[in-house]
Amino acid sequence: MQIRKLNSRKRIALVAHDNKKLELIEWAVYNKTVLAMHKLYATGTTGKMLETALGQPITKFLSGPLGGDQQIGGRIAEGKIDVLIFFWDPMEAQPHDPDIKALLRLGVVWNIPFACDRSSADFILTSPLMHQDYESIIPDYSAYLKRAQP
Repeated sequence: MQIRKLNSRKRIALVAHDNKKLELIEWAVYNKTVLAMHKLYATGTTGKMLETALGQPITKFLSGPLGGDQQIGGRIAEGKIDVLIFFWDPMEAQPHDPDIKALLRLGVVWNIPFACDRSSADFILTSPLMHQDYESIIPDYSAYLKRAQP
């Protein structure tokens, strides 16, 4: 069993599809005080919008369709993102749907809290665990890795 320590100051990735960007911005502004206690990351356009709305620096990656989703996924795998808030649009196909599915999959693989809608994001952000150190149990993938080797 492997443990990953999430510090009380979480590294939160914020992502939103075009039709959900305004909803994410509204949510972030409503939660501005709490978000200010954490380190924020975002994909391109969403990051610029959040930075303006929150008056807080955001580490910005590429736009999602240009690889930003994959950059965040890589940071999750490296243990450099603790929480994923991804307001995705379930009613519209995206040209980078495989990247989105991969990002969500990595959230589960590495056992990080993530939300895909406003109510789930509210529950995560208001959890007492959000504001203290937390030990996340990383699943044991050793059997899988042994199978995968030639």
